[in-house]
Amino acid sequence: MDLVANVLLAAGASPAMIHSIEEIPDFTPKAHALYINVGTLTPDWLPAMKLAVQVANENKKPWVLDPVAAGASGFRLKACLELLRTNPTVVRGNASEIMALFKGSEDSNSKGVDSIHESTDAVEAAKSLAQISGSIVAVSGAVDIVTDGQRVVGAKNGVSMLQKITATGCSVTALIAAFVAIDPSRAFEATVSALSMFGVASEIGMDMAKGPASLRMHLIDSLYGLDQATVLHRVNISVI
Repeated sequence: MDLVANVLLAAGASPAMIHSIEEIPDFTPKAHALYINVGTLTPDWLPAMKLAVQVANENKKPWVLDPVAAGASGFRLKACLELLRTNPTVVRGNASEIMALFKGSEDSNSKGVDSIHESTDAVEAAKSLAQISGSIVAVSGAVDIVTDGQRVVGAKNGVSMLQKITATGCSVTALIAAFVAIDPSRAFEATVSALSMFGVASEIGMDMAKGPASLRMHLIDSLYGLDQATVLHRVNISVI
């Protein structure tokens, strides 16, 4: 939660990390986008998540789902599938999470939040999931895949050391929500842009980092300092 909030602040967004179901009716209508992350899912938190989605939909607010470790347990998978049926604007996960959602079944080989598949292994699952759900589906990996069920784009920026820092996946999903908030009608472009800019920031940060801890710091600084010229020079996006 700490890294998610700091990434959003560095990007110019204004996060509010709300858990209490009592606050949902007050906070959600004021938000420009809602981000649902099931990383620390509990039976007590799930009703608040569902209510937040309901209020967001009633107020025509875009919302983004991160199905963290969706295939790791029956409780987690059921919750993610229920949320998926409530029309998320974007779903972002790693390959194993997206494949678990598409198959609708637990993965006996699951390593929790760690993906055991490459993002490119999940292209067809992501396309089908996008067609079924009506959501933009993003698959993080060495190449970040984004699809609306028809178009498929690959964003190829980033560094492998991000895997050694907890919550970087959660943070890039939050960044997607912030980008979608600017223009919900262009959620596909917003998703690709957020993934690319996060990847560019990580590359710049890696040039100064000595390991995961310093990369975390430099990632936030680099994201804060990004300018248009740097982004346009460094982004690597292609149609797949």
